[in-house]
Amino acid sequence: MNGLLRKLARRVVQKSNILSISCLVVCHVFILILAPLPHNRKGEASARMALKVVNLGFHSLSFVPSPKPLKDRLVLRSSKVEQISFTESENSLIESILGVQGRGRSSSSQQLNAIERAVQVLERLGGVPDPTKSNLIEGRWQLIFTTRPGTASPIQAAASIEDGKRILFRFDRAAFSFKFLPFKVPYPVPFKLLGDEAKGWLDTTYLSNSGNLRISRGNKGTTFVLQKQTEPRQRLLTAISSGIGVKEAIDELISLKQNTGQEPELEEGEWQMMWNSQTVTDSWIENAVNGLMGKQIIRKNGRIKFLVEILLGLKFSMDGNFVKTSSRVYDVTMDDAAIVGGPFGYPLELKNKFILELLYSDEKLRVSRVSNNIIFVHIRTDDSR
Repeated sequence: MNGLLRKLARRVVQKSNILSISCLVVCHVFILILAPLPHNRKGEASARMALKVVNLGFHSLSFVPSPKPLKDRLVLRSSKVEQISFTESENSLIESILGVQGRGRSSSSQQLNAIERAVQVLERLGGVPDPTKSNLIEGRWQLIFTTRPGTASPIQAAASIEDGKRILFRFDRAAFSFKFLPFKVPYPVPFKLLGDEAKGWLDTTYLSNSGNLRISRGNKGTTFVLQKQTEPRQRLLTAISSGIGVKEAIDELISLKQNTGQEPELEEGEWQMMWNSQTVTDSWIENAVNGLMGKQIIRKNGRIKFLVEILLGLKFSMDGNFVKTSSRVYDVTMDDAAIVGGPFGYPLELKNKFILELLYSDEKLRVSRVSNNIIFVHIRTDDSR
């Protein structure tokens, strides 16, 4: 979007009238507003600006096909803890996206390949035929992944249906909605000046029979994965990414597990720390010893490792063991620490003992609490399952 504003700025700077100059100034102001905000230790924006956006799949979309009469739009929101049904192939896509932050901004090449494979499987299966003509496409869609996360646009588009899969759109108006203002702020872009740059198309390549999952590909080659209703794990990771409502999302997830009656287990694998409720100290070694950064590696034989990337190939490593003492509770002893570089290691005289309680755990995500009441959220990063 910043690129769009800069293109417009270059065009209007050639004109000398007061209106053009005013538009140029407003464009630069909004470029500054939309610049990335500074982040603190948990990726939370230190200064937050809430924007409500409606667009064709870039953040969320409220869409009713134009050939049909306007109907009441159903926005799927629920305060109840509930399970959302997916087919096996759909669940493979959801699981591959789970843990990818920023709707794809932080994804690795391994994650991108897994997501693309899952997308292609669903596109081959087909889903609902002629999806743009189906009532299932109506509603508000939330973007959960895109291959071009930096192209998100807070613009409402005029849309029309070309065929059973393609939607033609043209950007024609836009506005910002701030929580602290009772009115919308117009977005200062005269789209008529942009010509064909304000036009595009979006193919719906998969629409689930439940009407809850959609895959689209745009005219610039971008892939979008959208949902009408997200599950509690997704809502937690979204809350972590935005820094808003994390504890409430954790409570919802824990309640879900309690309702199923299943007892969580400490699953083996590599687990990346995504969030914790503790304020970090100025000492990185103290943070590493307390598991406030980096990965946990859980082994079947009761072994556990803390692993933190430092710099230039150096890592902090701390090994220990865990013993289950009661339902969902483990005694953990960490007593073998070192700074490791390649095949060499420098031992450190460090020790840490704590009680770990599992609040929620599945094969992909884990929520735990340690003896000093710190809550952790870990996401699984390896491919052993």
